Amino acid sequence: MNTVPMHPVVKQLLAVRALRSIGQGAMVVDLTLYLKDLHWSGAAIGGVTSAAGLVGAALILVVGILSDRIGRKPFLLIYEALTTISAVVASFTTLGLVLILAIVLAGFGRGQSGAAGPFSPAEQALLARHVARPDRGRVFSLNNAVGFIGMAIGSLLGGLPALLRQTPPLVAYRPVFWTVAALSMVCVLVISRIREEKIRSLPSEESTGQQGLQNSRQIDGTGPVPIVTIEQGQGQGASTGAFAAQSSPQDEERQIRKQENRSLLTLALVNVLNGLAVGLTGPMMAYWFSLRYGASTAQIGATLSISFLLTGVFSIVSGRMASRIGMVKSVTWMRVLGSAAMLVLPFMPNFALASVLFVVRNAVNRGTQGNRTALGASLTRDKRRGLATSINALSMRLPASIGPTVTGYLFDADLLSLPLILTAVLQLINAGIYQRVFGAYDRKAQVGAEG
Repeated sequence: MNTVPMHPVVKQLLAVRALRSIGQGAMVVDLTLYLKDLHWSGAAIGGVTSAAGLVGAALILVVGILSDRIGRKPFLLIYEALTTISAVVASFTTLGLVLILAIVLAGFGRGQSGAAGPFSPAEQALLARHVARPDRGRVFSLNNAVGFIGMAIGSLLGGLPALLRQTPPLVAYRPVFWTVAALSMVCVLVISRIREEKIRSLPSEESTGQQGLQNSRQIDGTGPVPIVTIEQGQGQGASTGAFAAQSSPQDEERQIRKQENRSLLTLALVNVLNGLAVGLTGPMMAYWFSLRYGASTAQIGATLSISFLLTGVFSIVSGRMASRIGMVKSVTWMRVLGSAAMLVLPFMPNFALASVLFVVRNAVNRGTQGNRTALGASLTRDKRRGLATSINALSMRLPASIGPTVTGYLFDADLLSLPLILTAVLQLINAGIYQRVFGAYDRKAQVGAEG
């Protein structure tokens, strides 16, 4: 099977993802443990993590809308600059207010698999612009894999404070903050070399919008599936011509936007349960391992490193599965397996067994992220893709921002297993809803490929 060579912008964005993810991998290990060493309570740690999520959620929609109008590159530069400044400042002080501002602005500790935090809609839209629709599952899965492999390397770096355990926390964790700052500065250099074209409607979108509208009306009660129909450029010439004769361009645009908006709203509602589940455990797992088993930063770093490395492998596997059994079905089955593993995890008697199960769970569950992102990025035409990815991300981040606060209080109440069980149950329910709502996409994609 022949593949189209990657556009230079795609290669540059993959490089940025790799560099950025190393710093994020280190911080997902160390942030909560650093605050724990500074004697912050579980509620305080969860609270500041939630605050970072809420601020990020507020920025996401603004970034998506503005990036559609003025371009995506400036927002990526802003994100790297904020990360650099926050890391440098946090490396020189333990003042609570300063740390809160740094964590909230940079989103430290949230484990975003190399994504650009609240500025990720701009990044995803820029990536999707330079990847043809049939290749998006593969390229977005590769992008996801690169991020997790980078986080695996960063998680090993996150074990460094264990080597400086006799020193004050600020000194022990300072090399980690400096590493994050240095990597972000390199990202600035790479992004500055990206050449971004002016955003406009692509010819393929303008010529196929009528067909997409006509085809979308044939979908009766199976959920929104504009992804295939809007961007295909083949067939149904007679019906397209007849429809065009009856409708003005303004009417056609209005109907296409209506279908796109309906699809975006449906995806957002489906994402809510998954976002809440991710927020309950994602940013707090390093802290959980420390409380439950007394694990050190080195032990947790090694576990998370293996987990992220295997997740990168499963991201590539997920991309291949999407081409064989369908993008949606691959997400559903891998999420069911991951949820089952999470349900058993809190009952493991020791750190070694818990680590093995966590590694497997994380790999199969988070390995679907590339396909899920590709689906969200394909719901609209390019000129609205920033908005689409913003809504997709917002619907995940907003409920996810609540989770760490809830988990922090539960940890303080010595209810260590409950957040993990809730995560498993919520994601099992979400898997069923996801398949029910978007299962039609796989069928339409197959028909489109055959046509």
